[in-house]
Amino acid sequence: MRETKKCIIVDDEPAAHYVLANYIKQNPQLELVFQGYNGIEAMNFLRENTVDLMFLDINMPEISGMELLKILPTHPKTILTTAYSEFALESYDYGVIDYLLKPIYFPRFLKAIDRFFATESVRKVEEATINSVSVKVDGYFIEIELEQLLFAQSFGNYVKLNTTKRNYLASITTTEFEKCLPEKNFMRIHKSYIVALDKIDATEKDFVVIKNERIPIGITYKRELTDRLKKLEL
Repeated sequence: MRETKKCIIVDDEPAAHYVLANYIKQNPQLELVFQGYNGIEAMNFLRENTVDLMFLDINMPEISGMELLKILPTHPKTILTTAYSEFALESYDYGVIDYLLKPIYFPRFLKAIDRFFATESVRKVEEATINSVSVKVDGYFIEIELEQLLFAQSFGNYVKLNTTKRNYLASITTTEFEKCLPEKNFMRIHKSYIVALDKIDATEKDFVVIKNERIPIGITYKRELTDRLKKLEL
């Protein structure tokens, strides 16, 4: 049985919401948690919530679907919904896994969902095999064992890596470094900090504690962090 995935619909057409919501209800592996009618609503929701899949219309007023993907620093796996196919090639530069041409038919919807779950399976296999990351320190590439990594702190175009053995100043941005880490074990909890979830010793209102270091929690990350830590306790 596949794990249930949270999804959202972002489309300015009520008819598209009706069709997609109906299709989603017929798939027990999907849970519809939000319906937005413009890019602003979607941005506000995604700042406070973590989801697995977004059905996103391209042609919307004020902020188009493509513009929304460009603005968001991170976003869920995305399936575009559109009456036109001319944006299909560009969309794959932003992590879009498929696009559905309107009117959307159920068999084509199911094919897109199968593609989404296939990408999830590949991601899990990749994460399971990642034990270290290679970073440039003092002009040389070294391997950092992920089991030893406590947290990473942003220093402009560098990242300070705090490990159980010593600290390193790596020539990489926080965003680039985050992409190297398995999502299951690590999380950005502040614009300047990424932490190893299993290394957190305690949580306070606005901080987590790792090896006596108090690390701030950004307000936009609090809810996701709470949810992630609850899952670790199960």
